[in-house]
Amino acid sequence: KALQDVSLGSEYHITISSIIPTTSLEIAKRAVEGADIVLIATDADATGRELAEKFQRNLKESVGHVERVKLPYGHDVEYIDPRLMVEEIKNAIIRAGLSSIANIRKLRKLEEEVLKFKSEIDELANENSTLKDENNSLSNELEKIIKERDELNSKLGELEEKLINLQEEHHKIKEKYKELKSKSFLEMFPLHELWKDLFNEELENEKEIVKVADTLKTEKLIIGQGYIAAPSKEDAITCLRTIRTILFLMSKTEE
Repeated sequence: KALQDVSLGSEYHITISSIIPTTSLEIAKRAVEGADIVLIATDADATGRELAEKFQRNLKESVGHVERVKLPYGHDVEYIDPRLMVEEIKNAIIRAGLSSIANIRKLRKLEEEVLKFKSEIDELANENSTLKDENNSLSNELEKIIKERDELNSKLGELEEKLINLQEEHHKIKEKYKELKSKSFLEMFPLHELWKDLFNEELENEKEIVKVADTLKTEKLIIGQGYIAAPSKEDAITCLRTIRTILFLMSKTEE
């Protein structure tokens, strides 16, 4: 009856969706889900206040705003003067509206913060995208550097191997140079020609002469490739005579 006497639509642009006479929290939750404003009216005693507070605690997460219809102490909802009930309903709606205004301010402030955070998030997203591009570029550059490093290491290994070979060759040449330097310069003479001039015969077995010369181990005498090298022609002649004598003795021994 009190709600019928209140012009909620014309005065407050409010439409009553339902009136639920219940003390069950579960029924109340299902009934008010999605509502903008919920008014709770209970008896104005300790039990009524406890019930209203329980509803307020549990329904505030399911609806836009929960407001209690405050009745004078000692009045029962069923027997209160409708005019008093109308006045309290209006007061409850006004309180809900004032709370909503405060909430609107908070909401606008939150919206501003959300926009600010969104702008910061967009900036961070752009920075993150830029950093990703830079990271990809650096990764590609790193792969390129690693590839070049591996190629250089491979070339370095080849150069080190060549250096070792060159050092070995240099050492051999150096030793050969020392060996040649320690010896006197030798003159070269055609072996077959000198042999014929000395002994008036053709040289038939050069290998035997080379073999005998090797057994003599004369550093200043070298025979091979059809030549004899000695400090002088006289030394070469002396050496060939010695070799011929040895060959002659060897042939006699074999006989």
